[in-house]
Amino acid sequence: MIRVTRFNGKEYIVNADLIEFVEETPDTVITLVTGRKVLVKETSEEVIDLVIEYRRRVGCHPATIQIKDKNQVNANDSEK
Repeated sequence: MIRVTRFNGKEYIVNADLIEFVEETPDTVITLVTGRKVLVKETSEEVIDLVIEYRRRVGCHPATIQIKDKNQVNANDSEK
């Protein structure tokens, strides 16, 4: 979840996993996969930084994700 600010000054919590894209028109619009659009004060770059920080906090960034070798996965399956 990321904390953003609407133009009325009210803070809003957005599920970062539901963000489909962010655009500046020139105001920043966050479009969710549900089709809902959220107009925020933050720039698109700030929104991206918030999402990156969120993913770091929850451990969902490339440095922490282990990808198994395809052969290793198949070898483990045959041992069962």
